[in-house]
Amino acid sequence: MKCKLNILVNNCIKFRNFARYLLAIYKVQHNMEEKRILFVSSEVVPYLAENEVSSTSYDVPKMINDQGGQIRIFMPRYGNINERRHQLHEVIRLSGMNLVVNDLDMPLIIKVASIPKERIQVYFIDNDEYFKRKATFTDEEGVLYPDNDERAIFFAKGVVETVKKLNWVPDIIHVHGWLAGMLPIYMKHYYKDEALFADTKIVTSVYSQSFDGTLNTEMINKVKFDGVPADAIADLEIPNYENILRTSVMHSDAVIIASESVSPSLTKFIESSGKPFLPFTPKEKFAEVYTNFYKTKVL
Repeated sequence: MKCKLNILVNNCIKFRNFARYLLAIYKVQHNMEEKRILFVSSEVVPYLAENEVSSTSYDVPKMINDQGGQIRIFMPRYGNINERRHQLHEVIRLSGMNLVVNDLDMPLIIKVASIPKERIQVYFIDNDEYFKRKATFTDEEGVLYPDNDERAIFFAKGVVETVKKLNWVPDIIHVHGWLAGMLPIYMKHYYKDEALFADTKIVTSVYSQSFDGTLNTEMINKVKFDGVPADAIADLEIPNYENILRTSVMHSDAVIIASESVSPSLTKFIESSGKPFLPFTPKEKFAEVYTNFYKTKVL
């Protein structure tokens, strides 16, 4: 009798564990439903050429969209984006605001388009002074634009101000690309008292794709002008690629290593940052691994 009871108990335990396993799988597959994720990227296909940042900035939102999550994508409206081909149009009710960058008023223009066949809306942050030129980050000689620092600040502010106007509260903001790297800093300082974002978590993806040299060395002073404490952005004294990413990581709630070849020093910094982080994951495993990371480490 005692033996039969033990077998019954063991079977019950096995069944319960199996049921938990099935429930865990179900949650991974279905639990992004109704979650709101704002993707903020410096580059997204099909609007710009395919590279690691632009491809991932399309693949991950598509994955969440397919799982029933609510998403928005924001990117800069560079002058080399073909507005007619991609059917961009200005959203008058969202445009018209002036954003202050380095004590100058810069008009914000918002445009929108839909990725064909995916029913995914992409919002474009535009300003003639910063984004009309027919290239992304460098001139024809491959030299970084001297105002890339201000473009990054304008982009970060433009995204947040537009989301406020939309009154769309994201559960997660996922940042891709170095030009989007100011957003975590501004969210944690400049917009820290915005009730709309009280429960929003920030995830930063770190890529190997970088730039040579530094941005404008006045960058740190332009960010300090917006009330960001100097000690929070000390790395921006030398605004090279790695220091910009280090600063973004320190102002994020979680980090994803999005390239197989992120520099050893940046990888070590991420691993020792105390932030939850996801090691590099190949594209074919995005759906399971990214969703699980969002659910268990971020939300």
